Amino acid sequence: MNSGSTAPLLSVSGLSHYYGAITGCCGVSFDLWPGEVIGVVGESGSGKTTLLNCISGRMAPTVGKVEFCTRTEGLADIYRMSEAERRMLMRTDWGFVHQNPRDGLRMGVSAGANIGERLMAVGARHYGEIRDTANDWLGKVEFNLDRMDHLPSTFSGGMQQRLQIARNLVTGPRLVFMDEPTGGLDVSVQARLLDLLRELVTDLGLSAIVVTHDLAVARLITQRLMVMRQGEVVETGLTDQVLDDPQHPYSQLLVSSILQV
Repeated sequence: MNSGSTAPLLSVSGLSHYYGAITGCCGVSFDLWPGEVIGVVGESGSGKTTLLNCISGRMAPTVGKVEFCTRTEGLADIYRMSEAERRMLMRTDWGFVHQNPRDGLRMGVSAGANIGERLMAVGARHYGEIRDTANDWLGKVEFNLDRMDHLPSTFSGGMQQRLQIARNLVTGPRLVFMDEPTGGLDVSVQARLLDLLRELVTDLGLSAIVVTHDLAVARLITQRLMVMRQGEVVETGLTDQVLDDPQHPYSQLLVSSILQV
C-alpha cells in the first residue's frame, strides 16, 4: 500500500544472480512501498532465497540494482554504499528473520543480552534503560520474562524465533526480511507466531519481504505476491487475487497442489 508516499521504500531493478551457468534469479524488478508486505513463493530451488539474499545485501547480484529510501539521501543503491554504511543500515532500518533462529541469535549470551547487543550497536549505553527496553520487547513477543537471563539454547524453537523477532525489531526498522519465518515449527506454534507477526507488522507499520513455500503463510501476512519459477517471477499481484485466481500455469499448479494436500 502506497500510504501517500511519493517514493518507494525499496526499488529493485533488473536483478539477476548466476552461479556459474546456473540461474539463481533473473531480471527481477519491483517496488516496495512503506507499510507494504510482499510475499515471494515458489517451490524449492525457484530462486526465492537467492533473491532475498541479493535484496538484503547479503550477496551481491551479478547485474541489477537495489535502492533503499534512506532517511537522509532518499533512494540510494545499497551496493554503492560502503561496507560500514551497509552494516549500519542492517542494524537500524533493516531486520532479518532467519528460518533457523540460531542463525539470527548469539547463542552464547542471554535472551536479554541478545536484544541489548542490538541496542548497543546503535549507541545505547545506559544499562538500566537497555534492560528495560529488552524486557518491554520480550513482553511484546509474548516471551516468558522469567527466562530473560537464560541462554537461547535452553529455549524451544518457538521461543527462539520470538527472541529473534524481538532482537530484530527493537531498533525500529522500517523494512524486515523474513526467510521462512515459521518453517520447522509445530503447526500450533506456527499459528500463534503468524498471528503475532501480523499484529506487529500492522501495529508498527512495517514493510516486509517474506519468502515462504507455505501459501497459507503468504495469505495471512502479505498483501502482494510474487510467484517464482526457475529464477524468474512468473506472476505478481494482490495476494488474494493470485491465490484465488492464478493466471500463470505454474501458479495454477502451485495453488492446486496445495489444495489437494
